Amino acid sequence: MTLLVDFGGRHRIISYSVVLVHLSEEAIWKMPLFKRKPFDLAKPPEDLEPSDLVYQVRFTKEIFRDYQEYLNRINLYRQRVWMCKSTGKSNLTYEEAMVMEKNAIQKVQQLPNDLVAPALRIIQFSMLSLRDLADLVTKKLQKDLFVGAELYGKKDDGLYPCRVLKIVENGVGKMQYEVALLGENKKITENAILHGEDLVWKKTPFNRKILKSFIRESTCRSIPWVLHEKLAQKHGISTDLPEELRSKFFLQGGQLVNRTKKRKNENRNNVGEANGESGKSKRNKGETGKPDASKEENNQPEDEPVKYPIDDLLVKPGPDDPLFTDRPSPSRDFNVPMDCIGDLLMVWDFCSSFSRVLNLWPFSLEDFENAICHKDSNLVLIVETHSALLRILIKDDGEYSLALQNKKRKSKISLITWTEYVCDFLEMINVTELCSCMTTIKRGHYGLLDANAKLGILCELVCHALETDLIRGKLDDLIEQRRALGATVRGEALEYARKKREEKEQLKGESNGLEVKENSMESTGSNPHMAENGEENGDMVEEVISSRQSNAFVNRKQLNGQSKRGEKQKLDPKVEAENITNSNEKEAQKQLTGEKKEDQEKKSKEKREQRKEYFKREMEKRSIRTNPLGKDRDYNRYWWFRRDGRIFVESSDSKQWGYYCAKEEVDALMSSLNPKGERERALQQQLEKFYPRISLELQKRSKDLAQKIALEEAVLRRSTRVRAPPRENPANAFLKYVNKWKED
Repeated sequence: MTLLVDFGGRHRIISYSVVLVHLSEEAIWKMPLFKRKPFDLAKPPEDLEPSDLVYQVRFTKEIFRDYQEYLNRINLYRQRVWMCKSTGKSNLTYEEAMVMEKNAIQKVQQLPNDLVAPALRIIQFSMLSLRDLADLVTKKLQKDLFVGAELYGKKDDGLYPCRVLKIVENGVGKMQYEVALLGENKKITENAILHGEDLVWKKTPFNRKILKSFIRESTCRSIPWVLHEKLAQKHGISTDLPEELRSKFFLQGGQLVNRTKKRKNENRNNVGEANGESGKSKRNKGETGKPDASKEENNQPEDEPVKYPIDDLLVKPGPDDPLFTDRPSPSRDFNVPMDCIGDLLMVWDFCSSFSRVLNLWPFSLEDFENAICHKDSNLVLIVETHSALLRILIKDDGEYSLALQNKKRKSKISLITWTEYVCDFLEMINVTELCSCMTTIKRGHYGLLDANAKLGILCELVCHALETDLIRGKLDDLIEQRRALGATVRGEALEYARKKREEKEQLKGESNGLEVKENSMESTGSNPHMAENGEENGDMVEEVISSRQSNAFVNRKQLNGQSKRGEKQKLDPKVEAENITNSNEKEAQKQLTGEKKEDQEKKSKEKREQRKEYFKREMEKRSIRTNPLGKDRDYNRYWWFRRDGRIFVESSDSKQWGYYCAKEEVDALMSSLNPKGERERALQQQLEKFYPRISLELQKRSKDLAQKIALEEAVLRRSTRVRAPPRENPANAFLKYVNKWKED
């Protein structure tokens, strides 16, 4: 039988003659819970042939013939609907719950064997909550001392560490303990017999968290807590129900049943049978195609549609997919061998990142690559790189510095003596492959070494430099600066949110004030003659209160009041004109204030965006290490170095390297990524995030490359009739390198 096994998203074909999956009863009740209920694993398919292609889930060992069933089960396991039974923590994936279950069981096993039986006796049929029960067990177990327990004993007004050797009964009812007093390294100094009250735990061998997990693991139900039958039999604990609980519970088929709940269920069933509706409705539900009782009992979920993103290797082409372009082939025209590219990038990135600390003027990756391949033994770029790294080791006063002191070498490294310091370093690290190069270096033929050896020496120097106090101090400073920048960003965000809340509250208060004012104006009337109307309305109200039955009179009074108000409003046209002009002025003021607010908000938004960009730049300047942008479906890693501009592609086995150096290639790469896959979606998001900077760097690089080509062609076309000095070839720029930050 051939298995397609899921290794964390990656699949491998494995052949087996027979695969049998057996789960013990103990393993089943330790499985994660699905929506707080036990979940049954899928049974292996029957009649499997050795040539059948099946799919196996890595962490449950379930086997599926149908790919869609396997995919649905994988998606279910990745949903956060699972719960760890031991810790009670929910909102987990299946694999997270399994790992947590395993860790909890390991912690539970830390409970001393001598305390297991007493703890189980306290737990059996207890009606306390989990927290109170754990506290009770802790309190009682502290009094139960056992042979081998390490605690502290009171003797001669002092407290000494000791170990219980023997429990002695004195016949009076009080227990005495023979203990060994412990000295340094837990060596026995003397023996003594102490009473129980003279022995104290400074730190108990268990805590509440361990006991909670222990209670959950050892019981099959809660309140009352009932032990697993086999566990109770193993430790000789009675499974008979206590007298005080028999009025509320009874045992049926080995399970504890609540009398009141059962009585309520029986009453419901009797009512349903009398009405003749419950049975019919249940039958109708079964006939209409809804989940039947067997599915509910087994708790098997229905097939759900695939929720993307999923693992990239599980993604299949769909009808709604956009048109993906072909992925461009990366360039592989490196000067150094393919297996050296990783070391080349690592050394160059370290020297560029810590150039100030190393006092090493930065150089481009092309110059460094050309220098490594050059056969000159005293090339300035190579000499300065080695010297800068060696100086860091000398300043650290470590093993290398002591080796130089023993050889009575000077601390100053020169163009003539730098190879001697390199040989001293190779003697110190004693790496066989690199020590074989010492003879060539001592003869003054460093340039004749192959690229593997040169980069191997530089890699060892970088690794030792990373362990020095100078580099570690620089890293600590960068971390502190990043934290300070992060705190500043969070502080500004909180301040902006606080101001926004205050503005909203202020606007809310103003609107409430306006509503109150309008309501008061409506109740009193906005007419300047409201005093007269008020008197009339007051008279009307008094009459209504004094005689509720005179409705006709009240209606006449209201009509008279309205007619009088209308007449008085007609008599005052000047007041109306004033009100109109005032309202127009207010609207104009509102528009002006609104425009001012919009301008202010626009300016503040631009300022915030500028601040965000500033903080991003400052964070990038203080980057601690270079991380890959992401991976594609085949686990190829993509690297982007902001000091070079190119995007490098590393194969999953790190044996093949390539790079993209044109904007069009990056566009084609982004168009070829499928966002339905987890890895390619993450890679696409990172490329989109850095796209403006990547495209800018690549365009700049393309211009520089065009200028170099033009200069090279100009050198070739130089006229022989004019005896002018030849122009310098840009490809040989590494030969003119000068370390402008070199220490005196």
